Amino acid sequence: MKLFFRQQGKGEPLIILHGLLGSSDNWHSLAKFFADYFSVFTLDQRNHGLSPHSNELNYKVLTEDLEDFMKEHAIEKANLIGHSMGGKTVMNFAVKNPSKVNKLVVVDIVPKHYVVKHDSLVEGMKAIPLNEISSRSEAEVVLAGFEPQPAVRQFLLKNLARDDQNKFFWRPNLNAIDEHLQEVGEAMHYTGIFDKPTLFVFGKKSNYFVEGDEPLIKKYFPSAKISFLDTGHWVQAERPQDFSQMVLHFLNEQ
Repeated sequence: MKLFFRQQGKGEPLIILHGLLGSSDNWHSLAKFFADYFSVFTLDQRNHGLSPHSNELNYKVLTEDLEDFMKEHAIEKANLIGHSMGGKTVMNFAVKNPSKVNKLVVVDIVPKHYVVKHDSLVEGMKAIPLNEISSRSEAEVVLAGFEPQPAVRQFLLKNLARDDQNKFFWRPNLNAIDEHLQEVGEAMHYTGIFDKPTLFVFGKKSNYFVEGDEPLIKKYFPSAKISFLDTGHWVQAERPQDFSQMVLHFLNEQ
């Protein structure tokens, strides 16, 4: 599958993957920052953003998509950053293809099974009458019945676009995402060890990391460093400067 991507900067490759119901757009500002130091590729994973839709959504195909992307663009080895679902993708990629990864950054996700609680978000997105609304504010009114946090609603509404007839449509493949939500929550698809430099960054206010998760992280990533920022789940969006400086320091370490 040919994934949509944006590229900027030059030098050592740095590939960034967004999370569930996100897109490469979410990383625009941070990618611009990292582009001063790396050749940055921000990807839309399948069924998200401007990438093709598919009836499949699991970590086997997401890993294979990343393999195909690197092969297509003649990237032999890269640094990888992944948030949430994107973090699971890069973790799977790294343990399957350790020789193709220099350093790994995983944001607010652990290599374990999660009960995905995005059902109400997808339900809320599907509930918006796209043929009837004339503005994003009208869409948000409907979404507010499913998601109380304005920041999360705005994050979701970034997926709302207009077609040639000025009608709203969702960029993500909501039906496929809805159907495969539990697969998005699954633990690691591939077994193995990635023992090169790895940084896990978690939000202190997020519940994606709990006490006792560190041994599981070390099982797959024995060289992992674990850091925390005072945020919720969207670490890089809530504290972009702290996050970017932390990651840049890690990537530049010898």
